[in-house]
Amino acid sequence: MLALPKQHTTTPMPTPTKLQAFKHFSRQAWALTKPYFQSDHKWQARGLLAAIVVLNLGLVYMAVLFNDWNKLFYDALQDKNEAVFWTQLGRFTYLAFAFIIIAVYKFYLTQLLEMRWRAWMTGHYLQRWLSNQAFYKLELNRFSPSANGDARHPDNPDQRIQEDINQFSSYTISLTMGLLNAVVTLASFVGILWGLSGGFAFTLAGSSYNIPGFMVWMAVLYCAAGSLLTHYIGRPQIALNFQQQRAEADFRHHMVRVREYSEAIALDRGEAAERVQLDLRFSKVLGNYLALIKAQKNLVWFTSFFGQAAVVFPFVVAAPRFFSGAIQLGALMQIASAFGQVQGALSWFVDSYPNLASWRATTDRLTSFEASFQTLASLGQGAQLAETMDATAIDVQHLTVSLPGGATLLANQALHASAGDSVLLQGPSGSGKSTLFRTLAGIWPYATGEVVRPANTMFMAQRPYFPNGPLRDALAYPGLASSYSDAQLQQALADALLPELASQLDTADAWSQTLSGGEQQRLAIARVLLKNPQWVLADEATSALDESTEHTLYQRLLALVKANGGALISIAHRPSVAAFHAQRWTLEKQAAGNAALYTVATVATKRS
Repeated sequence: MLALPKQHTTTPMPTPTKLQAFKHFSRQAWALTKPYFQSDHKWQARGLLAAIVVLNLGLVYMAVLFNDWNKLFYDALQDKNEAVFWTQLGRFTYLAFAFIIIAVYKFYLTQLLEMRWRAWMTGHYLQRWLSNQAFYKLELNRFSPSANGDARHPDNPDQRIQEDINQFSSYTISLTMGLLNAVVTLASFVGILWGLSGGFAFTLAGSSYNIPGFMVWMAVLYCAAGSLLTHYIGRPQIALNFQQQRAEADFRHHMVRVREYSEAIALDRGEAAERVQLDLRFSKVLGNYLALIKAQKNLVWFTSFFGQAAVVFPFVVAAPRFFSGAIQLGALMQIASAFGQVQGALSWFVDSYPNLASWRATTDRLTSFEASFQTLASLGQGAQLAETMDATAIDVQHLTVSLPGGATLLANQALHASAGDSVLLQGPSGSGKSTLFRTLAGIWPYATGEVVRPANTMFMAQRPYFPNGPLRDALAYPGLASSYSDAQLQQALADALLPELASQLDTADAWSQTLSGGEQQRLAIARVLLKNPQWVLADEATSALDESTEHTLYQRLLALVKANGGALISIAHRPSVAAFHAQRWTLEKQAAGNAALYTVATVATKRS
């Protein structure tokens, strides 16, 4: 059973240090990464990862060979040694060929791992999102008070599953392999550069000093200063990338809502109002993007200067030794190449900072999405529901139903409906009739108590859902249309007074927009007649129908449940619907100061 969320205050947490924040983020990133590599696909995933690591090491080894080739080739040019020149050109041919093969397969296997990782994560999160009505409860819980009094915003799960997972898998692999490449490159070339650069001798205050491996120390200082400045210049991009993804998703989400409610907006002449709302959301997209461009511009200023200076820096430092004759042109070019490799490895942070900022934002969004599932788990599943095949009644005991904000709607209520009953649930608008139905269905998380319900029960919403596609799929939803013959499908449509649709079973359309409100409700009733349940619970399921059609279809629904040994429970306001029910559950408002806003009164009536 569910323990309702409690309101309470908390003492402010101390601000974490940068080291603590980094450790916390690292744990979050690892928590998102490890499930795939520990899943049923772990050996395939680990094998691909190992192959990519080997290919990255192969590219570093090729860089070492090219560095050695530089010395021999440029020395041959300086010495005008034609035989060595052509020999080294031939050597370059097979070195380049090997490099191309390694680079191609590194790209291919990396993309393959990213695709498979994304597929697994997408399936994993889709399963969690669609299990136990999590997709419904996340939206329901979106603005309910959290434990610390703030509002939860598990916004745009579609974007997190579709876009954030793709970016997370891509950035995680590319950045990890880039870091590995940088570390191995540094280990491979720092010794080469140390041996080539020689010492730097100078006199200070009458004393002579010599710094061995001078070029190595210059590369370290150069890149350390560059990395520090890059972080301070570029760190605003982390928050801006996070906000950009949210703003883009909000803008896209509102456009989808305009499409879904196109008819209602058109009837209300709401185009101008929707344009204002879309302009407002798009202005946030542009405003944040402009701030992001400015932040990126500042970083590009620095990284461009940093990269261009790195091209000539080793030549400037090594030029005195070259012009003094201590080293030849080949050695100078080898020093420049080795310095470039060491500097490139040490500059990984500088070069990767924009991607690191995007990865950080994506990881934070997926982490908050993961946290929303943990929040749902802590809330529980609502009233304790027992759905049994042999149950002959709906029996509710000790039922307490609350609103997401914490207000108690019903407290300690008992309800009972037996086979053969026909019950009408009534009450003032907004009194919680639909919420009580959701509780009986087992999808309302803010409830405690016990609900026993027959298994063969169908719930009908006032606004039914139909998937886009062939009409037969919309009629059989959520089951498979192949489970029914064309004759069964056509008979259900005819019984629901939709004979004109009987010839359109294979017509694909957006039925929620193509059909009128009344036609949609009749199609939902056709679905019930097709599936032939024992018990039917209908929430304003005929509100869009005329009285004559409503009368005919209610007669058929009532005859259906009677024939199957079940019962009918309805929410409706029309007297014409009340005539089909022999019992009423009425939500009555309680006096101020009571524990609950409403109570349920059971009244027996005589059905006409």
